[in-house]
Amino acid sequence: MRRILALLFVAVAALVAAPAMAKPVPLRVLYLDQSVGWKHAPVARPEGGGLAPSEIAIKAIGQESGAFTAEVTQDAREITPERLASVDVLVFYTTGALPISPEAWAVVQSRVKAGKLGFVGVHSATDTGWPYDGPGETYTRFINGKFAGHPWTQGTPIRVETLDPDLALVAMWPVGFDYAEEIYQHSDFDPAKVRVLQTLDFAGTPLKRPYAVPVAWARQVGQGRLFFTNLGHTPSTWDDPRFRKQIVAAVNWTGRRTDGEASPDTLRQFLWQVKALLAYEPAAGRDDKAILGRLLKMDPKWQAATAQRIADLRTVYPAKPDSDRAPFDTAYKAVLADVLARGGAR
Repeated sequence: MRRILALLFVAVAALVAAPAMAKPVPLRVLYLDQSVGWKHAPVARPEGGGLAPSEIAIKAIGQESGAFTAEVTQDAREITPERLASVDVLVFYTTGALPISPEAWAVVQSRVKAGKLGFVGVHSATDTGWPYDGPGETYTRFINGKFAGHPWTQGTPIRVETLDPDLALVAMWPVGFDYAEEIYQHSDFDPAKVRVLQTLDFAGTPLKRPYAVPVAWARQVGQGRLFFTNLGHTPSTWDDPRFRKQIVAAVNWTGRRTDGEASPDTLRQFLWQVKALLAYEPAAGRDDKAILGRLLKMDPKWQAATAQRIADLRTVYPAKPDSDRAPFDTAYKAVLADVLARGGAR
């Protein structure tokens, strides 16, 4: 009798535990890859009909991982307040002024802020924007950046530094790795709003700039979450297992299925602005590590102002080889002299 009772107890316990052990319902993703302007190869649908390469990829990524199911569209008018009620995560790979209604954009922001909707931007999602003066933020302020050129064109060798290697959003990538991609630089970027997770490392990137270029960042928006990655221009990137894992991690994180740090890292961003400045024209015998160590002890107000001065070098950097370099040279030499003096360079 005791044996029978024991078996019955085990059976009942298993039945009670079964719901808790069941896999969570996959998140519902709506993938928008509309191009109102330049159309990237991953979002180009075949002339004879069918899905674009990235549409095929995101559906497969969701199915293979079991983390999400994906519906795809190339018409932002399908993003309505009613449709959003059945979406957990929006993924944008877009360009130009999307035909999304003010009412829909207001609902997107309110749902994100309430933690009911996640947002993921891929590559040219920052080359997107439309007039909006309703509640919340414009699209550019929401995603925290606007395309301002891509000196690193398709297939350009780059080196990327992963700043939070233990964070699920970027854990699939090495701490430092060489890659070949098209990388955007951005205007309208507010370092106080985001945590930069990956950045170009100019110590190993042949085509240098004297200012930092973030590759991926995360933002906490009220109770909701936003993630952006610069990667995704090159079709081969969509076949990279690491990039595909990052898409899964981004959907899970913005869909609030996983935890992860998104607090702004302004001090670390200051550090990478200075690293970029010093790497632009390396000097033999200069102890850059010691300079950085001293600058990290400087007044936070000076750090913030200096980081902005370095970031602003992008606006005066010569657009073409034969452009007038005088405005850039003047600004660059001034901020470099200040950094070296305060850093105790000898």
